[in-house]
Amino acid sequence: MSKRKSGCNIHGILLLDKRLGISSNKALQEVRRLFNANKAGHTGSLDPLATGLLPLCFGEATKVSGMMLDDHKRYQTVVQLGVMTDTGDLEGTVIETNPVPELSIDAILACLQKFTGEIDQVPPMYSALKHNGKKLYELAREGITIERKARRITIFELKLLTDSQSLAKEPDQLMLEVYCSKGTYIRSLAEDIGHALGCGGTVKELRRLEAGQFNIENARTIEQLTTMDQHDLFQCLINVDKPLEALPAVQLTDEQAICIKYGQSLSLLPFDEFGQNECQGTVRMYNDAVFLGLGELLSDGKLAPKKLFNMNNDLP
Repeated sequence: MSKRKSGCNIHGILLLDKRLGISSNKALQEVRRLFNANKAGHTGSLDPLATGLLPLCFGEATKVSGMMLDDHKRYQTVVQLGVMTDTGDLEGTVIETNPVPELSIDAILACLQKFTGEIDQVPPMYSALKHNGKKLYELAREGITIERKARRITIFELKLLTDSQSLAKEPDQLMLEVYCSKGTYIRSLAEDIGHALGCGGTVKELRRLEAGQFNIENARTIEQLTTMDQHDLFQCLINVDKPLEALPAVQLTDEQAICIKYGQSLSLLPFDEFGQNECQGTVRMYNDAVFLGLGELLSDGKLAPKKLFNMNNDLP
C-alpha cells in the first residue's frame, strides 16, 4: 500500500483485468493516476507473466485488503511439459529439458487426482516469502537457494481443459483450471504435476479468474478505464464493505454511532434466557446506510469498536 502527498480521498474497490507483461504494482499505479487517489493497494500480486483479476483497493478499502488475501482463488493455466526453469514459468532460464512421454487423458486425470484436496506444497524460491527479513526472490536473484518447508494447501478443484484432440496436436501442453486456497503457488503445482508425469513442467500461461466473491467477468482492462469519463470511472468502484457481506450487520442510532466513533463501547443486544448474547464476534456497523466499520459483539452484551472507517469521499 502507498500514499500520495496530494490527491483525492477515494474509497472503494476496483476489479482490474491485469494485462500481460507488467507488475501488479505498475498496474495499480496506472489506475491510481486515473482516480488521482491518495491511498491505494492491491490484494495479492500477480506475476508479470500472469493476467486476469486483480482487485485494487482505494482509501479506506485498503483496511479490508488483508482480509481479501485469505480468499480462495481460481486460475486457468497452461503447463509446458518437459521443461524446467529457475522461476517455475517461461520467463525464467531453462535449467532442464526432458522428453514428454506419450500421455492419455485417463493417465493425466489420474495424475491430477493425486493433487486434489489437501496437499503439501513447497513454495518456489521466486516468491515474496521472507527469510531473515529478505524476500526469497531477492535471494534467488543473487544465486542463493534456501531450503523451504512444505506448507499445507487445498486444491478444491483441478480440471483438465485439454481434450484428446488438443493433446494429440500439442502433447507437451496441458490446460488446467485450478480452484485453490490461499498460499497456493501455481508454478509449484505445475512443476509437481510435470514431475508426476515423468518429465517436469513449468507455467506457460496463467490467468486469474476469481478471487473470493469477485469474478473476472466484472473486471475492466486499463484500456477500457482510460476511455471512460470521470462519472463512469467512479461508477466502477465497488463499496468498501462488499467483501465483508458474510459478517452480520448491526444498525446503530445516531447517538450510538457517535459513541462508536469516539471509541466507546456500548450495550446493544439483549441476553437470551441463558444470559448469553445470541450473536457474538465481528460484525459490520451501520448508521442508516453509512458503513461505520467493524465491531466486536462481546458475551456481556456490549459492542466494542474494532476497526473504524472514515468514508468521506472526494467524488466528482
